Amino acid sequence: MAQDSRSGRSRAFIGSFTAAGGPGLVTAEVAPEGGALLLGTAVSEVPDPSYLVLAPDGATLYAVSETAEGAVAAYRVDGGRPEPAGPPVRVDGSGPTHLGLYAGHVLTANYGCGSVTAVPVRPDGSLAAKPSGRLQHTGSGPHDRRQRGPHAHQVQPDPSGRWAVSVDLGTDSVRICTLEDGVPAVHGEFALRPGSGPRHLAFHPDATHAYVVNELTPTVTVCRWDAEAGCLRPLVEVPVLPGAPAGDAYPSGIAVSPDGRFVWTATRGEDVLSILAVEGESLRLIGTVPCGGHWPRALAEHDGFLYAANERSGDVTWFAVDEATGLPRYEGSVSVTAASCIVFG
Repeated sequence: MAQDSRSGRSRAFIGSFTAAGGPGLVTAEVAPEGGALLLGTAVSEVPDPSYLVLAPDGATLYAVSETAEGAVAAYRVDGGRPEPAGPPVRVDGSGPTHLGLYAGHVLTANYGCGSVTAVPVRPDGSLAAKPSGRLQHTGSGPHDRRQRGPHAHQVQPDPSGRWAVSVDLGTDSVRICTLEDGVPAVHGEFALRPGSGPRHLAFHPDATHAYVVNELTPTVTVCRWDAEAGCLRPLVEVPVLPGAPAGDAYPSGIAVSPDGRFVWTATRGEDVLSILAVEGESLRLIGTVPCGGHWPRALAEHDGFLYAANERSGDVTWFAVDEATGLPRYEGSVSVTAASCIVFG
């Protein structure tokens, strides 16, 4: 966990869309009691740092620049104000929406063009001057407007660290990848229901199951994960809303409780957080609660609290989670214009 050396409190990092008036990358302290966020400095050298990931040692933070040109940047965050660790690196892909650290590289999921880019990480945590390789996804789906081509939306390592997992909304599939001489390569591609529009995936703590939140239908697909074989097997699809939405629902974020008993999702069109109980190899929808804002783009769990970055209301809300029921209880919020994600150590 990254900590503020002056206070000893744990730290959080919030991304936002500068094109919509956001402050860029914002630091915050986490109050030791109550989970409240105390906003600190903001830096805006990189436009639209919509998604962030922190290095395991807590010293370097990486941010995508979700622009048509597409870039990734590294920041030193082991002091006070985040400091750029070199210039942003173009990723040879448009609209990167997510990134992950894998095998000594930063991988970006480039939504606009449907690709994954690898950028080497130097020993000091800074980025190489250019990418080492790029994987172009191919395919489409039945949704006429949203699935005319591939749209890589998320990329992250699996819990074993052996594989990189790329979720593609446009092709209704999840690709399991490796790096070959710094170039992302597909080990296997696993299909989800046509038209589901997978957005993000979260692993269960047992590292044998994964949950995929689908954006084009308000559901979660429960999958079995085999790290030895690098194989993802869809099992069942479960709704995240108690009834049919009036229009497009736009599910977004997903998080799993540390004890593996609950899964939470965010749905932007309904402005709710959903609570699902893990029941063997399925999920059961318990209910929903208001997200405390408008357009919850991302979720994160930290130390018994659930945090939602609400893009259109421009705030981050937090909720105390009932250990027995998994139900979030609203506790407070801070204003961050065009908030897009929040990450902890």
